[in-house]
Amino acid sequence: MIFGTSLLSTAYLPPIEYFVAIANSGRVEIECGEMYQKQSYRTRCHINGANGLLVLTLPVLRSAAKGEESSHKIPVAQLKIDYSKPWLLQHKRALEAAYMSSPFFEYYMDDLYAVLDSGEESLLAMNTRLVHTISELIGIQTPIVMSDGNFIAPGSDLLQERGISDFRDSIHPKKPALLMERLKMNKPYWQVFTNKQGFVPNLSVLDLLFNEGPNAISYLESL
Repeated sequence: MIFGTSLLSTAYLPPIEYFVAIANSGRVEIECGEMYQKQSYRTRCHINGANGLLVLTLPVLRSAAKGEESSHKIPVAQLKIDYSKPWLLQHKRALEAAYMSSPFFEYYMDDLYAVLDSGEESLLAMNTRLVHTISELIGIQTPIVMSDGNFIAPGSDLLQERGISDFRDSIHPKKPALLMERLKMNKPYWQVFTNKQGFVPNLSVLDLLFNEGPNAISYLESL
């Protein structure tokens, strides 16, 4: 264990770096007091298909709270998933096209689809259920809980006083995976399209799970 308590933002089918933080922490808190941020892992994930990188986006209702003009001005805990868009079918088709030939897709897909098919209204609830399910499938034992809802700004002295490692802003699709670089964990593993495209790092953790199966836990834990 490297970190005591780690603080993470909610994320949809998060990247490998996110689960590196979980696997190497004694405890994880998921932030539920922050405002929603667009173009982040909160509503999107990256997978690799036959033609390259694919971004799967979970749509949210733009007027999730009374009196609010748009989704990025409201607390993430109030965001609702927009089921008027065919995102679920699109995401399943993309996952199947990308990973049907991977060694462990069929072994894990039923557990993941059970969560995706649940009709969960809340973005935070859907994401949290997926993180718990994926952690269980990988074999991660780290307790994962919701924050108390009292938002602490990044860089606050209070985080250091409480011994909290804050990854809310650093794990972001537009930023390098600095945590993995720090822990020297940017190591390749076999991927479906390795022969065609070479190794693509820090995709959704599903890429690691479907390709490595029970070995995923060893990949995530720092030596």
